[in-house]
Amino acid sequence: MTITQLQYVLAVAEHRNFTLAAEKSFVTQPTLSMQVQKLEDELDILIFDRSKKPIALTEVGKKIVAQAKNIVAEAGRIKDIVDQDKGFIGGDFTLGIIPTVMPTLLPMFLSTFIKKYPKVNLIIKEQATDTLIANLQDGHLDAAIAATPLEVDTIKERPLYYEPFVGYIPPNHRLNKKKEITTADLDIADVLLLQDGHCFRDGVINLCKSPKNKVTEHFQIESGSFETLINLSNEGMGMTLLPYLNTLELDGLKKQNLRHFESPSPAREISLIYHKSELKIQITEALKDTISGIVRGAIAFQDVQIISPVTKKE
Repeated sequence: MTITQLQYVLAVAEHRNFTLAAEKSFVTQPTLSMQVQKLEDELDILIFDRSKKPIALTEVGKKIVAQAKNIVAEAGRIKDIVDQDKGFIGGDFTLGIIPTVMPTLLPMFLSTFIKKYPKVNLIIKEQATDTLIANLQDGHLDAAIAATPLEVDTIKERPLYYEPFVGYIPPNHRLNKKKEITTADLDIADVLLLQDGHCFRDGVINLCKSPKNKVTEHFQIESGSFETLINLSNEGMGMTLLPYLNTLELDGLKKQNLRHFESPSPAREISLIYHKSELKIQITEALKDTISGIVRGAIAFQDVQIISPVTKKE
């Protein structure tokens, strides 16, 4: 039994296809198939049921795959130990970022990080929170940036900053005359929301104390864009809420429509999250230090109330 064989098994288990698994593993399909077959022969069991389309795991195969994930992850720690001992910070590092954070945060830290750690090949992917969690658990991401707390046992969370919610309220809206707003002012039927799948949407719904499955909207928003929500708001379709960093680049006229919350301001906690196995932790720590140092200058708010991004259950 070899680590390579277990990696091939994991690839087939993920893609449910030997040809695609071989392609993703950068080997020929006969080579991959032969190695998987050798492992099955050695163990005298079938890991995959090849009669099904797509290929399925057998019951014992499911148990083997679960253990193989642990073994491959722990094997990866050996290189980590050596790198840490040498003080080396480099190599491939795949980072996932949720869509409502990517446009504002990435330009703030990327150039600084690349200059400071030129030996790191940073691979960045924009993904929704559920996808980030699944990919962290499967080893397809080394770390991610998401709104927390997420309450996932296998994931560690390291807060980077606390980003207040800010109201965007056009001149014709009932709340426009107020200098500051409160959560009690919010009417969920009057707040424009992002489409389903965005944790910021769930945070807003939680803030408004309205169960998600009871929210009825006048129309469906099929865009994940805050710009779209602002434009709709300007057209008299309601108000919206924005993350604080998204307000910094607004023009002067639009900034006149911003209303901050009374203290303590509702805010989302943005964290660097990673698997509890802590693979490539030296790069994760370097990322955290870089981002925290930069954002600290942009967000000076201290008195905040964290709003969970986890959808509330009845």
